[in-house]
Amino acid sequence: MVFVTFFSILVFSNIITSLSTFYLSNDLNLIHSAPVPLGKIYLARFVETIIDSSWIILFFGLPVFIAYGVVYSVSFIYYPWLLVVMIPFLIIPAGLGIILTMVLVNFFPAKRTKDLLVFLSIVVVAILYFLFRFLQPERLVDPDAFSATAVYLNALTEPSSPFLPSYWITQAILPFLLNDSGSPIFFLLLLLSTGLALIVIGKHICAYLYYDGWSKSQEAKKSTISKTNLFNRFIHFLTKHLSCQTRALVIKDTKIFFRDTTQWSQLLLLFALVMVYLYNFTVLPLDKSPIPTFYLQNLISFLNMGLAGFVLSAIAVRFAFPAVSLEGPSFWIIGSSPITLKSFLWSKFFTSLVPLLILAEVLIILSNYLLNVTNFMMLLSSITVFFMTFGIISMAIGIGACYPRFNVENTAKIATGFGGMVYMICSMSFIGLIIVLEAWPVYIIFMSHIRNYSLLPWQWTSICLSSIAVVALNIFAIVLPMKIGLKKLSEIEK
Repeated sequence: MVFVTFFSILVFSNIITSLSTFYLSNDLNLIHSAPVPLGKIYLARFVETIIDSSWIILFFGLPVFIAYGVVYSVSFIYYPWLLVVMIPFLIIPAGLGIILTMVLVNFFPAKRTKDLLVFLSIVVVAILYFLFRFLQPERLVDPDAFSATAVYLNALTEPSSPFLPSYWITQAILPFLLNDSGSPIFFLLLLLSTGLALIVIGKHICAYLYYDGWSKSQEAKKSTISKTNLFNRFIHFLTKHLSCQTRALVIKDTKIFFRDTTQWSQLLLLFALVMVYLYNFTVLPLDKSPIPTFYLQNLISFLNMGLAGFVLSAIAVRFAFPAVSLEGPSFWIIGSSPITLKSFLWSKFFTSLVPLLILAEVLIILSNYLLNVTNFMMLLSSITVFFMTFGIISMAIGIGACYPRFNVENTAKIATGFGGMVYMICSMSFIGLIIVLEAWPVYIIFMSHIRNYSLLPWQWTSICLSSIAVVALNIFAIVLPMKIGLKKLSEIEK
């Protein structure tokens, strides 16, 4: 089952990766103008595709293979043999993926094909995420249902076919796991001959189809959503109260976002995350806890403010943090235009603020409704998360301006640098401080309502001081990162 899963993922991954390496890479114009035979270009890009698409599978599969070796007490030869059989196994899905890509690109331009495949992969991930969560995997660790689960797992059998590469690599490894006689050399040769055959077939197909497909891949991508009248009217309506400069930048960023399929299609994953996030509150086993349900509901609601803040930070680091870097090499246009850098940064702030603010309130209000909390906790958490979102977005934009990466082609890599790590540390610290500052006052007010007693003067004083500290911290989180980011961008301009 492990190899069946790996093989399926690798075929799809190689299709998407080979679109970039064979057709969309920026260095292809230089390579095709050089006196290099097409066959050598094909082999070089083949190796690059395997490395780019397969390293993560090896990384995640390594603990599984080591676990099998430990459980079965294998000899040392098992590990080098595993490496030997894995190489031809990886070649097969790479060869299939590259061949399918060359055929697809001759029917559809490469850029549209990549957009379609990325969109479909995100849809599939979202659906699988839904299915996995709705199966309620927490039941597997329920002691009451453990016996039935064990019987079910024991009855499972893996689908096997002698014509699948996953079957060949399994049969090549099993003799070393079970200390049994078998034909590992035969199945290794099956893997190796199939992989080499696919390389040769792909090379011949490349000679006939590659240049036509690469020529078609130079077509510009078509934009549909951002060109509709309804979309334009909606964006102009939302931004009509902003200044002319800020409004122009917000409209530009919004249109660019919806023109990039790799950006807006991730909203599907965001939708799946929100749905599963809310679904988790409907299956909480509150009745099995020794703590009274009423207290536990409100305690979870209070802690949920921190969890919602963490979710917002994770989303902001993907969408808000790269906002400045997405200007790319054309950032000089902003500097030479009659737009101040301050207006530029605040336009990025407002572009990210509105959708994340709506998301934050939806998360916190619906989760509190599902928990059936008191009106006090509903009001407190809604207000806290509302103002917390301002600080989270401001830190994302400000720290993103301090660590811009204008030369990164893949926008997903912008948040993986040192700046992204700094932002997450600052954001988590900010959220944690908010929760800590509110913990004692919330406990005092909550218990006074439950036990029906009046608060003492010193308790009111602590509540006021905590409220002032929370307000000051939010203002600090909004103002300071934007000032530091503005200063850093100004230094870049100089």
